[in-house]
Amino acid sequence: MGLLGPVEIRELAARLGVTPTKKLGQNFVHDPNTVRRIAAAADLDPDDVVVEVGPGLGSLTLALLPAARHVHAVELDPVLATALPDTVATYATPAEAARLTVHHADALRITAADLGDPAPTALVANLPYNVAVPVVLHLLAELPSLRRGLVMVQKEVADRLVAGPGSKVYGIPSVKLAWYASAKNAGRVPPNVFWPVPNVDSGLVAFTRREPPRADVRRDRVFAVVDAAFAQRRKMLRGALAGWAGGSEPAAAVLTSAGVDPGARGEALTVAQFAAIAAAAPGGVPAAE
Repeated sequence: MGLLGPVEIRELAARLGVTPTKKLGQNFVHDPNTVRRIAAAADLDPDDVVVEVGPGLGSLTLALLPAARHVHAVELDPVLATALPDTVATYATPAEAARLTVHHADALRITAADLGDPAPTALVANLPYNVAVPVVLHLLAELPSLRRGLVMVQKEVADRLVAGPGSKVYGIPSVKLAWYASAKNAGRVPPNVFWPVPNVDSGLVAFTRREPPRADVRRDRVFAVVDAAFAQRRKMLRGALAGWAGGSEPAAAVLTSAGVDPGARGEALTVAQFAAIAAAAPGGVPAAE
């Protein structure tokens, strides 16, 4: 199997008439060592089925195919989606090429039914920076078979995704990812491995799915509390949740019932505490999703 270097990336893009666009968040990795590193850090089992979002010209795809049973590549750009099977056929073995399914689709709208069989077990992707967090959360919600992942995102976003309570960058992405999974930093990626070169560093985030902290409250109710708490993160929770609860006094009552100090701020709470608040609200304990 061959991997794409700077020369191959430029030649392929020129042949396809492709110019990376900010609108689609396109920054193509042209360093073979980086894609080898990502594929190795994903720690895939031979039976893993990978969903890759934004495969672009195929750099990471080519590194994933030998390591996985199958790769579902989800590409929004029609030119790139059409070209990817030919690129893989050129650089991979026939057996590896047979493991690829390309889906010309928006990752923010794709469902398990759209992907079909085999069901994905791992997300490994160089995610477009402009939609990285929504894509991760959407796929975790829509693909219950997804057990783990390794994603490359803007370094600041990586820090937010893995932050814990009390951190200055702990916020909505941190809590919502924690609902689904445990996450950790898995390394930094410098700008010079991309074309075009972004003006920021990238970071790798590894996650492993776990059971939600509570099974007796719906996810959307918990996320509504999270959104309200961080919409005014400088406020104490009794004030930040006033709009959500119907006033500061009702908010304080719900917080006290949940065992949370009404004078605390959202940045100090764990995902389990946010779930407890949602459960303590009137009508807050419906059947789980």
